[in-house]
Amino acid sequence: MDTDRYLQPQQARQRPPTIFEDLLGDAIERAFAAGNHTLPELVAHLNREGLPAGNGQPWTEDSFSALMARLGREGDAA
Repeated sequence: MDTDRYLQPQQARQRPPTIFEDLLGDAIERAFAAGNHTLPELVAHLNREGLPAGNGQPWTEDSFSALMARLGREGDAA
């Protein structure tokens, strides 16, 4: 393996994750560990955990998808 070319995703970030992003990442990991793999299951898990969406409202499939798309675009800019 050519270690000169190895890049961990977090090395390409332009900024550290926010507290909200860290909490959301932890909640997503717990959701997957609990067997929640579909979008409806994931959104329901986030709402059960009590972590509100960025706007302070309960998660919806649309709000989760929109946030993931935005975070993906920010990552593409790196």
